Amino acid sequence: MIVLGIVLAVVFGWLIPIPILLYLGIILIIVGVILEVLGTAGRAIGGRRHYY
Repeated sequence: MIVLGIVLAVVFGWLIPIPILLYLGIILIIVGVILEVLGTAGRAIGGRRHYY
């Protein structure tokens, strides 16, 4: 999710000016980082402890 957010932010932020996809990329980066932090803290997310 973090990688997809970075790709959307880079491609649609600087190369192709589509603002809605830039904002979607930024939101995906933020959500991915939050899920990563919660996962490494040992909290179960969505009923699962680990995502592979």
